[in-house]
Amino acid sequence: MTSTTPPDVAAHVESLIPQFSPTRLLNADQAGRRISLLGTIASKPALLIAERAAFSTAPSTITTFPSTLTGIKNLGANDIYAWFLAHSSPSLPLSPSTADLKLNLIYPCTPQHIKKYTKQPLRVVTETPAIYAAHVRPYMAAVREAGRLNWVFNILDGVTEQDDIIYREKRGERDGFLILPDLNWDRKTMESLHLLGLVDRRDLWSVRDLKKGDGEWVRHVRERLVEKTVELYGGQGVERDMLKMYVHYQPTYYHFHVHVVHVGLEAGNTQATGKALGLENVVSVLENLRDREDGVEASMADVDLTYHVGEQSELWEKIWLPLKEGRAVEL
Repeated sequence: MTSTTPPDVAAHVESLIPQFSPTRLLNADQAGRRISLLGTIASKPALLIAERAAFSTAPSTITTFPSTLTGIKNLGANDIYAWFLAHSSPSLPLSPSTADLKLNLIYPCTPQHIKKYTKQPLRVVTETPAIYAAHVRPYMAAVREAGRLNWVFNILDGVTEQDDIIYREKRGERDGFLILPDLNWDRKTMESLHLLGLVDRRDLWSVRDLKKGDGEWVRHVRERLVEKTVELYGGQGVERDMLKMYVHYQPTYYHFHVHVVHVGLEAGNTQATGKALGLENVVSVLENLRDREDGVEASMADVDLTYHVGEQSELWEKIWLPLKEGRAVEL
């Protein structure tokens, strides 16, 4: 696999990995296949997330088990994020086809990143329309204004990751969207296929912004995502009924996007109840929303949504914990 990053940028971010000095383990999940490490690079905080890719089934490597990390190869870099393939055994030929590790580097990382990747107790909350309007929506606005979506806008505006874009439709228009690989996919194992559909519409921060009249638009986007994914990967055995599509609530970032995954992908927390909403179910809810008496178009902002939050998340600390304790919410 060829890196889509300019050679000078790729060389720089690749050189950062050996400089990473671990300070503590934040989490080990996915049955031990992924670890999140907090550390430093040049005295600045950094996160290194190491995930084992699917084992190669090539006869020459099927009996070899990983032991050390070598052959780091950058796949892409955008803002503070970079991702790589690597080898855990020095005996393996150093080529992307034999890489058995997928690495994500966040450098420099923020306190919010550290909290996100730290193992922590979860709480189940029910977000009513009133709580959303009074507290959650203002929180979303503050996050967007803080510049945390720069990397998303870099992609949409053609600044970064353009070689990673698998398909683009009607750039800048209401129906426009693009497809690119999720940074957690190794880009070679079809049963772990994970793509992202980023829409051009910037009025959609999350599923909450979808209105009753958007049902047909969501159906159109879903169909195009299915068609293009099968067109691209059908030759490798991917068929329509092997694909699942969902959105997150709460999402990791507040720009509406759709996850496209192979049905065989292990359903971890990101696909669990309390995090993922099936795209087909979202369409059904939209089409069956009752009209509002005040004449305003009904939307997903008018329904209760139940989800889980970590105790170290900003949502819990700034909104849900104060509400639970009867204190005023201060954003």
